[in-house]
Amino acid sequence: MYFLQGLLIGLATFAPIGMQNLFIINTALTRPIKHIILTIIIVGLFDMTLSTAAFFGIGALLETWPMLKLAFLIIGGGIVTYMGYSIFGAEASLERVDTNIPIRKIITMGFVVSWGNPQAIIDATMMLGAFRANIPSDYVYHFFAGFLSMTPIWFGFLATIMYLLAQKIKISHLVWINRICGAVLIIYGIKLVIDGLSMLIA
Repeated sequence: MYFLQGLLIGLATFAPIGMQNLFIINTALTRPIKHIILTIIIVGLFDMTLSTAAFFGIGALLETWPMLKLAFLIIGGGIVTYMGYSIFGAEASLERVDTNIPIRKIITMGFVVSWGNPQAIIDATMMLGAFRANIPSDYVYHFFAGFLSMTPIWFGFLATIMYLLAQKIKISHLVWINRICGAVLIIYGIKLVIDGLSMLIA
């Protein structure tokens, strides 16, 4: 159950059209398979290391300061809900980016987008911290394994679909991806806030 929940949250987190997905989409549309695979590996590794650092860092803090659990449930749940709302109303775009660049530049770009983006670090930390605070300790790693597994699954799926169906992809399809993923995050975010408020009342 928690592994599947992690997969679902991972999908809702990674699927919306953002900088990394846009770069992978355009790479899949314009570059050879070898270059596409390298891009998926590089971007995916940076995403997974950021998620791991955010997840385990917050876990250590929660064990040291139990009162943070309440704060992360309410604040983190609010952030997850806001992220879902923003994603739900976002407009998808297939604006072209330059993908004819050396591998070292892809590595640099992957690092800057993930580790050099304070907002990405804060969002990942708050979101994963909120979910970790609400999951029984025996199942924490089941959830995170599911969440982490979605990184290569989604990036690989996205690149494959774009490579095979490059001439048939429409913006309307991407819009519905954003709406579905935004709705999922809104529902989970509200649940986290309600759980936090329940703890506060109790």
